[in-house]
Amino acid sequence: MFFRSSAAIAAAVLLSSPALLQGARAADKPTDPQIAHIAYTAGVIDISAAKQAQKKAKNKDVKAFAEDMLRDHEAVNKQALALVKKLNVTPEDNDTSRALSKQASDKMAELDKLSGAAFDKAYVQNEVAYHKAVNSALETQLIPSASNNELKSLLQTGLKIFQGHQQHAEHVAAELK
Repeated sequence: MFFRSSAAIAAAVLLSSPALLQGARAADKPTDPQIAHIAYTAGVIDISAAKQAQKKAKNKDVKAFAEDMLRDHEAVNKQALALVKKLNVTPEDNDTSRALSKQASDKMAELDKLSGAAFDKAYVQNEVAYHKAVNSALETQLIPSASNNELKSLLQTGLKIFQGHQQHAEHVAAELK
């Protein structure tokens, strides 16, 4: 259901890639509760970014992209919450989650100052960078570190979705040039 082939998950206007990667590396090998918190936080960031884009975007393709991000991220986060409940795991706040949230807040404030085509372009460019960062962190740090097979499977599924989101964002960005 939430695995819409064309959509993308990592929607976010918010962060730039360095913090996600640095945060994930700094944690060495995050625990499953930390991984769950990082993944959930990334989803929340994308949801907030999509909501901002729905209010500010002018381009119909950008609005449609934001709609996809909102729908997909809400669905993934719902699944993530169901999984942590099933596994009786309490997501654990950590340096990576905090870095993601801080950068997201800063980026949203930056984007909030823009309007029209400038907002559309900046939002989509950030989405491309965000998805690249999330995908890299999933591939190199989070999936290899996950010890629970169900969590690992959810992350692997998320990676496929996020790769689709990255391609979608790159396509929209190319159309805006």
